[in-house]
Amino acid sequence: MTLGIISAMSEELEILLQDMKIDSKETKANMIFHKGMVWNTEAVAVVCGIGKVNAAVCAQILISEYKVDKVINVGVAGGVGKEIYPGDVVIGDNLVQYDMDTTAFGDPIGQIPRLDTFDFKCDESLVALAKEACKENGNIKSFVGRIVTGDQFVADPAKVKWFDEEFKALACEMEGGSIAQVCYLNKIPFVVIRSISDNANNGAHMDFAEFTAIGVKNSTSILKSMVLKMN
Repeated sequence: MTLGIISAMSEELEILLQDMKIDSKETKANMIFHKGMVWNTEAVAVVCGIGKVNAAVCAQILISEYKVDKVINVGVAGGVGKEIYPGDVVIGDNLVQYDMDTTAFGDPIGQIPRLDTFDFKCDESLVALAKEACKENGNIKSFVGRIVTGDQFVADPAKVKWFDEEFKALACEMEGGSIAQVCYLNKIPFVVIRSISDNANNGAHMDFAEFTAIGVKNSTSILKSMVLKMN
């Protein structure tokens, strides 16, 4: 089995790459693909950059050229659910692209036209592994539910409230939904795991430098527990 691991920012892969025995590094589409062994598993780890197009290109390269069997996307997100606070983790069980709007043709907001699904469902076994990993790392409070994706950095409380009301989302970010779509089209199991940095829906905020250290540590701990259980 070869695992594809995607993050949007270099900080989010920093600890993992220190643990990885890297056999090769290749640059494709301005992204560096690290291939090797991490936690006794063959993997390709890559920083895709921010936004849906970067993330989609990255996921397709992992699938088409590196033949990965599963994809895990880890990173940072804004909280949406009012009970979610900085340092918590949201495990996506489905993803929707909130900025897809063909409502003029009668589609619901978020529906990708002529596609046979509204949301992209994460692999149940990977979700279960992520939940178990959060329990094992006992100080990490986790939630499972919908994550919404769009090419916007959202800080407007009204917009975040709309994510809650329209989509019943728990978190919002800028890459997961496009990774989810690529995996869906290629029939590749995937999961999206996000550490929460702030929540405009309840006013919670943490200094970004302080949060980054916590978020990366949490994400790496969850990933390590998950990967070790895959063997």
